[in-house]
This record gives sequence, C-alpha cells and structure tokens, in this order.
Amino acid sequence: MPEQDEITAVPLSTSGIVHAVRGAVVDVVFADLPLPPINSALVAEWDRPTDLILEVHSHLDQSTVRAVAFQSTAGLARGVSVHATGEPVTIPVGQAVLGRLLDVVGNPQDNGPALPDDIPRRSIHALPPLLKSQSSATEIFETGIKIIDLLTPLAQGGKAAMFGGAGVGKTVLVMELIRAMVEKYEGISVFAGIGERSREGHELLTEMQGSGVLERTVLVYGQMNEPPGARWRAPLTALTISEYFRDQKHRNVLLLMDNVFRFVQAGAEVSSLLGRLPSRVGYQPTLASEVAGLQERIASVAGSAVTAIQAVYVPADDFTDPAVTTISGHMDCVIKLSRAQASEGFYPAIDPLGSSSILLDPQVVGDAHYQTAEAVRQALARFHELSDIISLLGVEELGTADRLIVKRARRLQRFLTQPFMVTEAFTGMPGASVPLAETLSGCRAILDGVTDDWSESSLYMVGTLEDAKKKEAAAKSAEDAA
Repeated sequence: MPEQDEITAVPLSTSGIVHAVRGAVVDVVFADLPLPPINSALVAEWDRPTDLILEVHSHLDQSTVRAVAFQSTAGLARGVSVHATGEPVTIPVGQAVLGRLLDVVGNPQDNGPALPDDIPRRSIHALPPLLKSQSSATEIFETGIKIIDLLTPLAQGGKAAMFGGAGVGKTVLVMELIRAMVEKYEGISVFAGIGERSREGHELLTEMQGSGVLERTVLVYGQMNEPPGARWRAPLTALTISEYFRDQKHRNVLLLMDNVFRFVQAGAEVSSLLGRLPSRVGYQPTLASEVAGLQERIASVAGSAVTAIQAVYVPADDFTDPAVTTISGHMDCVIKLSRAQASEGFYPAIDPLGSSSILLDPQVVGDAHYQTAEAVRQALARFHELSDIISLLGVEELGTADRLIVKRARRLQRFLTQPFMVTEAFTGMPGASVPLAETLSGCRAILDGVTDDWSESSLYMVGTLEDAKKKEAAAKSAEDAA
C-alpha cells in the first residue's frame, strides 16, 4: 500500500484526433484516460512547415477537450492526429533571444537565424514571486518628460499605464519612453505588441535596428491579424522572458506593453468561443482573474526589478469601462490622456488633474517636488473651474487674484508641453529631454511670476525655461526689427 501522501503516477493519454474546428477553437477526442490537464499544450501534426500549438481550456466530457489555437487553423481538418505534451506551452528564453522578434510560441519572425537547440525554455504560466521575497524599494524612474516626472513620477519596479482613446498619442508616448529609457537604462527591454498593426511592428523593429538598441531588446508580437489565442497569450510570453532575466540573470527589465486592452479583448473573444456566458458589457466572466494573473507577476525582487509601462485603449473614451477600471486597479501610476488636451494642441496630451501616482508623496519625492507639484495642480484646477466663466464673460470679469492665477496656469499648460525626439521627422522640431531639477525650477519660476510678462507662445513646445527665455528674446528682437 502506498503512503497517504504518496502520489501514484497515472499515464497520460498522449494521442488524439481533431473532432471539430470552429475558428480558433478546436475540439480533440482522446481514446484513453486521463485527459490532458487544463493549460497544457497539444501539438497538431499536420502537413505544414510548423506544428500547430493548441492550449487545453476545458474538458467537455470523458474523452473530449476544447483547446485554443495559437496560430491560424486554416486547412486543419477533422481526423488530424494530435499529440499531448503533458506540460504547459514553453518558450525559449535567455541571451539568444536578445535582438530577436518572436511570436507567441517563441518562433523567430524576423527572417534571422534559427534559435539554438540547447536554448533554455520556460512555461508561459507561472506564479508571482512570494510577497516576502518581493522588494518594496521605491526608486524614482526619471523619464525626461516634464509632465510625467512632475505630476506622475514612475517607480522602478512599478506598474504605470497610459489610458486614452483612439488618436490621443498613446503609442507615440510609449515610443518616446522606449527611446528615453534605452539612453539612461542599462537593463533589458522587452516589448509586447498585443493586437498591433503589422505596420507598427515593422516600424518599431526598423527604428530599433537604426538606433542600435535592438541588442538589448526582445520584441514579442501577437498581431491584429493573428487568432485571439495569440493576442491573449503574447503578454505572458513577454513576461516569461522578463522573469527569466530578472530571476536567473539578476538584470533590471523594462517591460513595455501596447496595448493591454487588446489582451482583454482577445480574452473576451476566446471566452465566447469557449461558450461561456458574457458578464458586464459583454466582457468575459473571468476578466478580473485574467488581468490579475498578468499584473501580479510584474514584481521586483531583491537586486532586480521588472518595470512595466503599459498603453491601454479606452473604448469610446469611457473611463468607466470594466476593462479600464479593472486594469487601473493594479497600477502604481495612472496617466490619463485627454482628447480635450490633444484638440488644443497640448502634447503630450496628459490630463494633469486626472492622472495620479502613489509616488507623489513628500516622503518619496521630497518636500520641494511635492509642494511644486501640488501648487501646479492647484493652479490648473482653479483655471479649470473658471473656464466656463471665462468663455461666457471673458477674463476681464474675474477678480485680480483669479486673473493672476489664470495667467500663470495658461503659461504652465504651455510649459508642460514638450517636443518628442520620435516625432522630429513629422514636426520638424528637435526633441527635448528635461532633467527633473530643470522641470521643478521652471514650474516654480512660472508660479512665482517670473514669466508674467512673457508671451505664452514662448513657453509652448520647449524643453527648459532657459530655452523659453531664448525663444522670448528672439521673438522680441524680431518684433523690434520689424
């Protein structure tokens, strides 16, 4: 008799046949028990150059499993032989994947050489680090973008998300952060393109090759034209590579994801294909657990950190959407992109009153930074309150104190705009990266009235206050000459 805590090994049913194909969902019948476990991988052995990878998601009866395909199932017929691996989907990790573009199952897609056979592999499913082993250090992650460093500072090892509707500049902001981080950041960068257009993926790869930063970067794509299973699991593939460098190589990792809403959307597609009843607003009933399963794995341990910056599409600009509220609950820093800001030409179009960061605390950033940020926010909030009165009656009807606040708030609005290096080719304006100390001194000078006599346009789309001063002097000399 075996001991009570001894587990008797049960042989796994290793071969089955395709019973039904409905788009990305495939039913497979196995003749023998036990069935492959949930989240284990199946390999369809069809007449194509690469095997079709399936992932088990439910047991329909004693002999049938329902699985989700990670590649297109076009051409897959009933009766095709399927092999059960008995383990989750594994992907290649390690030094050999640096500088490569991979798909969701780790196959190179950049027309480069094949990965070596002895490359280590890891399962895309893993538990987050234990709470006792996670690091609670709060080190500020300076980006060189004025409005982010001032009002929504990022944490090394934290999670930041940029929320915005279509066309307000999420991807441009992510691209600028990639460029800024690569210059200052000595770690590894992992980019997950979830539901990306093929054009965007090609542009990013070409730009990274041109800038020479691809050697320290891994690109993982589950693109818009791929099945929902690929888009659903692409962030887990990127996260698994990040965890390997964090845990095995003890390197800091910058994880960038564009767009996390597409991960939720792909999960909803998979859920409906699996036959689950939808929940609120048509989303999958497992929305909260799927988002938590992804976000909780993004963590820091002693000596190395995974810092995540994520773009999140907001459908119809509805910030109360269940996907948006679920994702934002996991974030240390929430950056809200505003269509109103973009329509007025204020780029980056970040809403200074709707964005927040848990790091904006005097014990973390210091009293000077905190007091300046609060003063800026108060001035902008008061200007926002008075905007209706100004539009109806004009600024002349305000009291002296309010007129002064409005004058300085308008200058602050313009000073917090910034030309980006990734948009130089489109705007013709050289990009600017501004140290935090320059941002704080510039905002404090505006609040103290140093720029009250300057033209507002002198502060628009500049880097430091010194740049604005030069612009103002040039404008005055041109005016005098005329």
